[in-house]
Amino acid sequence: MNEDALKALQAAIPAEHIRTDDAERYRASMDNMRFSRLPSAVIHPAEEDELAAVLKIANQYLIPITARGAGSATTGATTPEVDGWVIDLSSWKNLHIDAGAMMAFVQPGVTIQAIDDAAREHGLFFPPDPGSKKFATIGGALACNAGGLRGAKYGVTRDYVFGLEGLMANGEFVKWGANLRKYVSGYNIRDLWIGSEGTLGIITGAVLKLLPTPASRVTLLAAFSDERSALETVRKILEARLTPAILEFLDSETVECFRRSERVDELPDWMRAFLDGPVLLIEFDGHQAEVDESFATLREILGAQKIHFKSTTDEDEAEVLWTIRRGSSKAMFQLGNTKLNEDIVVPLEAQIPLLGVIEKLRQSTGLPCPTFGHAADGNFHVHIMYNREDQASCEKAKKGINELMQAVVELGGVITGEHGVGLAKSPFLRLQHSAFEVDLMQRLKLLFDPNNILNPGKMFEPFEVWEHPREEVKMPWDH
Repeated sequence: MNEDALKALQAAIPAEHIRTDDAERYRASMDNMRFSRLPSAVIHPAEEDELAAVLKIANQYLIPITARGAGSATTGATTPEVDGWVIDLSSWKNLHIDAGAMMAFVQPGVTIQAIDDAAREHGLFFPPDPGSKKFATIGGALACNAGGLRGAKYGVTRDYVFGLEGLMANGEFVKWGANLRKYVSGYNIRDLWIGSEGTLGIITGAVLKLLPTPASRVTLLAAFSDERSALETVRKILEARLTPAILEFLDSETVECFRRSERVDELPDWMRAFLDGPVLLIEFDGHQAEVDESFATLREILGAQKIHFKSTTDEDEAEVLWTIRRGSSKAMFQLGNTKLNEDIVVPLEAQIPLLGVIEKLRQSTGLPCPTFGHAADGNFHVHIMYNREDQASCEKAKKGINELMQAVVELGGVITGEHGVGLAKSPFLRLQHSAFEVDLMQRLKLLFDPNNILNPGKMFEPFEVWEHPREEVKMPWDH
């Protein structure tokens, strides 16, 4: 611990905003990846002036800084450096809806669910829809450019940002963009900050785009005999120029995990017919006529496949259809006590070849690889399941993850679609980018942060997560 830096910090901001107790340091030492590194202090600044003071001191004494909200990131992006400082912005919850302009003015600690709930009171909604939206804060969603279930139709977080404001590493206040729908004054640094995982600056406010709430919605669950048939149907849906709000794919291994889980008892008897193979979960939304037309075309596509499907416009019944998808991730731990969850993305024409890659992984490693994801935009979550205490299992998982990432890049895909790089994907960044591209990114980082204090060690320095212990701790979103 740098005692001089801590004394300067204690002189600059109220003592009650600085926590150095073991419990608080441990809480802030990890995100959902559950790799723990203890900071020396956790700071809860009350306003921007306090935050600026903290950054100026950290910059002077070269103290690593990691900003965090809820800590629901999955890649170790908010894992601090040992003896660094964590800036906790989870209490920054100011939120204002301008219904006429269809904009939300938010601080980084507001959850995505809270933004959407507030917008819906005005007949509007916030489209980004990550699975952790009840807990995930908008600051983290901006830092990682979070996606979610509705990405195929509505895009990702970046598509709903008009302006950002925040602080540089030296405490300087900056604004990128504005509460305007058109803005091309200077370089687009706003979008450079989005997805930079807190390495270029700390976001303290955002102006977000809202959309009118869709008037109608229909949800459908369809069962298939095999994965290839399911993904061929995805292609037919997209080639028919349909634009589903949600188009989720669950492979047979994923569905089997759910079938063997406790949550299967929640299902009505008629749902059991959907537990014998892969499924697609599909939603259309929009004006009633648009939804009706899309649904009619979808029924024709599905009818030609002679498969089993169930549709509904009732919200409660739709939630029943969603049960398989919501319960599948936790159910996978029947196959191993640890997972490597890779949110890769491949082009439409590479989706079926990806099935072959995953099957080869199962054969070459002997490990389960249950897979689900957002099929309409090619963003699949491939889970390599293994037992961490078994060294042979760990080695197989390491082999498998490297094979997967290499194959994804060869298929024209990318190593992450919505989780970001953080620590977990850092070994694979150079598979995706040339040495020149990585060097340019690193030079940009140092231009914004010359002393490299903002979230150092992320993205560019390879870190093999499978070589490090996972904390056995229950997070708020675990259920």
